[in-house]
Amino acid sequence: MTEAYIKVQNVRFSRGGRMIYDDVSLTIPKGKITAVMGPSGTGKTTLLRLIAAQLTPDSGTILVDGQNVHALSRSALYKVRKKMGMLFQSGALFSDMSVAENIAFPMEEHTKLTRDEIATIVSSKLHSVGLRGAASLMPSELSGGMARRVALARAIALDPELVMYDEPFTGQDPISKGVLVKLIRQLNDDANITSVLVSHDVEESLSIADHVCILSGGTVIAEGSAAEIQASSDPQVVQFLKGEPDGPVPFHYPEDKHSEEAVI
Repeated sequence: MTEAYIKVQNVRFSRGGRMIYDDVSLTIPKGKITAVMGPSGTGKTTLLRLIAAQLTPDSGTILVDGQNVHALSRSALYKVRKKMGMLFQSGALFSDMSVAENIAFPMEEHTKLTRDEIATIVSSKLHSVGLRGAASLMPSELSGGMARRVALARAIALDPELVMYDEPFTGQDPISKGVLVKLIRQLNDDANITSVLVSHDVEESLSIADHVCILSGGTVIAEGSAAEIQASSDPQVVQFLKGEPDGPVPFHYPEDKHSEEAVI
């Protein structure tokens, strides 16, 4: 049985009086790609922030490499976070830094490497995403796909054990999506990284995922291999995978007796 790198155990989390997670438990296996999927608004990005201890659950525990991240001291949590890489949905590149400077930034902040050592690593990371020739470009000169690949190079700059991807395929053309799918799979396998991929892009996610969790309505409605998820007969899973407009998740927003006429 594959060892778990992350265990989410009986987590409840609410915000503004709205329950986001209601007794959620799931497992992220070590060295594998786990796709966390579900309709918009189900709290997929919130899960990443809980794993990184940027948010604290109302109850339950989240273990990362055996450590309860919400019970750690600030210094201990800082050490755990240094093992994490994050690819933000927007890319989040520093607009006033070149491509090379963006990738060098985490090493300058968190290591004692020399400038020459950092430059060598920057070149290597850019080569791994096929952009070594773009080192001197500014973010404004990059296409959307290139910017996402630079952000990925920065996310792996410190050779993390865990990389979290927040909607990596959003806004990408089909070719860029294909490149990102290949890169995520290749980087995960080459470096034995544990990857958590949050997405609602069904085709791309299922094509590379070793393990899949589908969230809906504050709970885990399905968990298993990509093949097991695709074979599911659960109506919610089928509706999500097929993109059907109506089903267990209704097309119409719930009405009450006072909502028959629009208020202008």
